[in-house]
Amino acid sequence: MENNSIAKYVTRFFQDYLMEERGVSANTIRSYRDTFTQFLRYYSRNGKSPHEIIPSDINRDMIVNFLNQTENIRGIKAATRNQRLAALHSFAKFMTYEDVVNMAQWQSILEIKVKKAEKPHINYISIEGMRFLLAQISSSTKEGRRDIAMLCFLYDSAVRVQELVDLTPSCINFISPCHVVITGKGRKKRNVPLLDAQIAHLKSYMKDYSIDNQQNLYRPLFRNNRGGKFTTAGVSYILQKYTGMAHLQRPDIIPARLTPHCIRHTKAMHLLQAGCELYYIKDILGHESIRTTEIYAKADSKMKREALEQVYVDVVPEKLEEPSWQTDSKLMNWLKNLGK
Repeated sequence: MENNSIAKYVTRFFQDYLMEERGVSANTIRSYRDTFTQFLRYYSRNGKSPHEIIPSDINRDMIVNFLNQTENIRGIKAATRNQRLAALHSFAKFMTYEDVVNMAQWQSILEIKVKKAEKPHINYISIEGMRFLLAQISSSTKEGRRDIAMLCFLYDSAVRVQELVDLTPSCINFISPCHVVITGKGRKKRNVPLLDAQIAHLKSYMKDYSIDNQQNLYRPLFRNNRGGKFTTAGVSYILQKYTGMAHLQRPDIIPARLTPHCIRHTKAMHLLQAGCELYYIKDILGHESIRTTEIYAKADSKMKREALEQVYVDVVPEKLEEPSWQTDSKLMNWLKNLGK
């Protein structure tokens, strides 16, 4: 039984399949790890200890009960439930090749349907809001110049926060036309153009921190106050610091809270509103399917309103004439007195 322990399959799933074969991102590894940690804890409360579990112990009913219980007791949303199911689906797919004796069992797990979830709301700020937010950062200090370079880069390139912290100076091409090579989900690379103003901020920051040399070519591009690599939480903290300052002055254009992903949404919406084709926005954002990018077009109420105004401007009369009976004073008086 020990040789057939689920532990060896989970280890191979993470090390050989996810990390080596598929090359998934660190975020995906963490998400899958959390799912398996919670699943094994659930199993230990309802059956065997983790080291006693064998593949045949895991079945469709157990997975469904785990998902239902965590959703009901922990109060997670359907989207989070679906993320956990995706991790377990991926493991079941892996096990159809590793545990062919129980293939029907793993296939039944793969047939568990995702739960319908509310479509996420796209949070973004206006161009005026983005300018005001960045204006809160002082360029008179070394730390301020770093924050300007980092948050401007976050906006201009529309990168995910994990992609930002993983950047090294070697990813930047300073020869015109300047661009950055970003490694996204699934280790897929994409080139995103960088504007002259962004390059100027980057060069100033890199000179301040003495990382504009060959020795630092493969070290982190953006560094914290200890000289180490920024964490995603660290980037969020800095963004929120300036968001709080801006919100106190202009709550009409700056919400109380902004996340790095809101800045990514903001850039996507600004590109769309400027007339950029969805196909190009898809490439900049690193979306695998243009259907993912289409959520920005569906979320832009301003563009919808302008489109409707163009369609109906020659159809709906500017002013409707009053019906003739409303101008008949005798009739109107009679109606007013009716029933008195």
